[in-house]
Amino acid sequence: MTSPEDRDPEELGPVVSRTKPRLLNILGPGLITGASDDDPSGIATYSQAGAQFGYALSWTMLFSYPLMTAAQMISARIGRTTGHGIAGVLRLHYPNWLLQMIVVLLLVANTINLGADLGAMADALNLLLPGSRPLYIVLFAGICIYMQVFLKYTSYVAVLKWLTLALFFYFAALIATEVDWRSLTAHLFVPRIQWSTDYLTTIVAVLGTTISPYLFFWQSAEEVEDIESYPRRIDLIDAPEQGKVALHRIGIDTMVGMAFSNLVALAILITTAANLNAQGITDIQTSAQAAEALRPIAGRFAFWVFTIGIVGTGLLAVPVLAGSAAYAIGEARRWPIGFSRRWQKAKAFYGTVAVATIVGMILNFTAINPIKALYWSAVLNGVVAVPVMITMMLMAARAEIMGPFAIRGWLLNLGWISTVVMALAVVGMLATSF
Repeated sequence: MTSPEDRDPEELGPVVSRTKPRLLNILGPGLITGASDDDPSGIATYSQAGAQFGYALSWTMLFSYPLMTAAQMISARIGRTTGHGIAGVLRLHYPNWLLQMIVVLLLVANTINLGADLGAMADALNLLLPGSRPLYIVLFAGICIYMQVFLKYTSYVAVLKWLTLALFFYFAALIATEVDWRSLTAHLFVPRIQWSTDYLTTIVAVLGTTISPYLFFWQSAEEVEDIESYPRRIDLIDAPEQGKVALHRIGIDTMVGMAFSNLVALAILITTAANLNAQGITDIQTSAQAAEALRPIAGRFAFWVFTIGIVGTGLLAVPVLAGSAAYAIGEARRWPIGFSRRWQKAKAFYGTVAVATIVGMILNFTAINPIKALYWSAVLNGVVAVPVMITMMLMAARAEIMGPFAIRGWLLNLGWISTVVMALAVVGMLATSF
């Protein structure tokens, strides 16, 4: 007899178990997506924001939470409802040129981001265990490829869930920090906009690493993977009776995952603002540099937990970056896709995962500086997010695509607000650059 812990969480209803709520049974794509958002690229961006502007950008974490939650919830609904990821829906219902443009932009942004993350992980490990940086880069790339290609899907997801625990290191670093709570509170709840290129560019970078295109593609594709993994699940178009429980589960999963993501980002920003900005250290290019700068100021404990967090989040994020690119390309080209398939049954898909990771690794050995690209990959993600979000909002509201589950009301409005905010941030950045 199947126990509640082993059964499909959507069979068990909104509370999952009548005798003992099992939140981890509900949490899945949303939790992993939110946690992977705080990758070394994100850590570098939040660290730079805290070091350069102190607490002045802390408001962006509260402001972005409902926006990113709406965007991710919509992407998850697209996958669960249609049985296709975003690229698959684009291929079926939109012009080919639009599909190809979005897939190419996603691939470029993901590859840069992935390479920079591998470099940042190697730099962080080198701080803890001085050794060969190139060897560490190759080691991390190999671990990430192995996890995706050779682990069973259920084991792979379990590993990703456990890796989310690495984010708790940033709460530990915050606890070890002396914070000016009055200043933080004033900036957290009352935005003070500065009309300068640096300030607006940093906002775009923060929003771009918080509301990222690869996260949309990943969460929608993982909902499709879960349909394959749980035999009783059917896409909602063909099984509308599953809709109430499925959408409830998606809502909880996404809200918890995005809250976790933003709380960690806020902890990083506060830690660097309180320690680095207060000491006049305002130029942080990498997450490892932020960790190194914390060592003499915040003490060895904060340095160790901050650095270990970089490695843990990188191991979580690199597979998500490579996987989301593989999902998008695979759906665009009608390949057999998905981590629930063995690699022999989806060679092109797994080949894309491996190639994307290897190309990102190689960037660390070329004249291109992937470490400097960390910050700008976040800015690129912010720019790319705009056309992706517009397309995603249009498809999610179409009844011929989503049937009775086409988004309406508050979710539709919040999704469009999120899209407009991203567009205005990019326009503001470009306008102040000239």
